[in-house]
Amino acid sequence: MCVVFRFRSALAPLLGVLLAFTALPAGASENTAVFSDTSRIASIGGSITEIVYALGEEGHLVARDSTSYFPRAALKLPNVGYMRALSPEGVLSVNPSGILALHGSGPKEAVDVLKKSSVPFIEVPERYSHEGILEKIRIVGKALGVDAKAEKLATEMDAKLKSAEKQTASIKERKRILFVLSTQGGKILAAGSDTAGDGIIKLAGAVNAVDGFSGYKQMSDEAILTARPDVILTMKNAGPPIAEEELFANPSIASTPAGAARKVISMDGGYLLGFGPRTAEAIHDLAASLYGNQVTD
Repeated sequence: MCVVFRFRSALAPLLGVLLAFTALPAGASENTAVFSDTSRIASIGGSITEIVYALGEEGHLVARDSTSYFPRAALKLPNVGYMRALSPEGVLSVNPSGILALHGSGPKEAVDVLKKSSVPFIEVPERYSHEGILEKIRIVGKALGVDAKAEKLATEMDAKLKSAEKQTASIKERKRILFVLSTQGGKILAAGSDTAGDGIIKLAGAVNAVDGFSGYKQMSDEAILTARPDVILTMKNAGPPIAEEELFANPSIASTPAGAARKVISMDGGYLLGFGPRTAEAIHDLAASLYGNQVTD
């Protein structure tokens, strides 16, 4: 019993990270609303908090979750906990006039309690795409009653995203990328479709080396060899770090083109997978790491 408990405890942080970057059914747009009182808003979800700051509406924030660590000024706000492990008491303790939460916040039981409380709860959809980012901005702006500012920001972001995506348009040979979330226990946990990893790979003009499944799953040695990745992509500051030596010590990884060239790119998790105001820059940085001077401005 003790061994099982320790095993589950060790997996808990990883499972939280896995869920944080797996596409979940997006909340329906028709459920969005405008807060009647925007004086004390609790922001749940890093990209939501970033959008509030990008709109210049941070004065409304009374609290944030632990994934909201950018911009640095947000760290001064009270932290109500990890967005996937909220407690109703913790969120309500800051006496919010409204809760603005990224879809997939949880656990479900806690969110159900918050939705039934007297505090208005607005859920923001999560879609790992260009249009998904613009949708987030418009919904956050609507919730805060600043539609015009949100439309202006969405227009600016649209232009930046289009520009970032065009930078790889002329590249003929697309890199095959294996996004590795974890190497725990010697098993490769990789990103399939319907994930933030898959979304950012495509926006950066590359190809997800994995197909045939959605979400994050452990891959067999044969599947890794078949994937033939040119580059391994990992993230920092989000879950257990992945050591390059451990990664390339994996026989199946070592036998791929990425392993032979020891080619790995590691970027901050919130920056790489946030799908918020900084995503155009993240697309550029990832593309530049993949293609070097082939990326055009």
